[in-house]
Amino acid sequence: MTEFNLNEEKIKQLFKTALTEVIQEQKEVFADLLAEIIEDIALEKAIKEGEDTETVSREVIFQILANKG
Repeated sequence: MTEFNLNEEKIKQLFKTALTEVIQEQKEVFADLLAEIIEDIALEKAIKEGEDTETVSREVIFQILANKG
């Protein structure tokens, strides 16, 4: 069995290299993942903001939507 002697700095460098290669080779997948992360953050922020606002009835919501159509 072959033994590997890798210090922490070498492991970090190998990981960075591998991650960079994945990002370069899978740009579309990485872009989709990043977009999902941004959407999740925005949704979380909207939910938190919504928790501090006044509650509105379902009927009012549908009236507003009907007026816009």
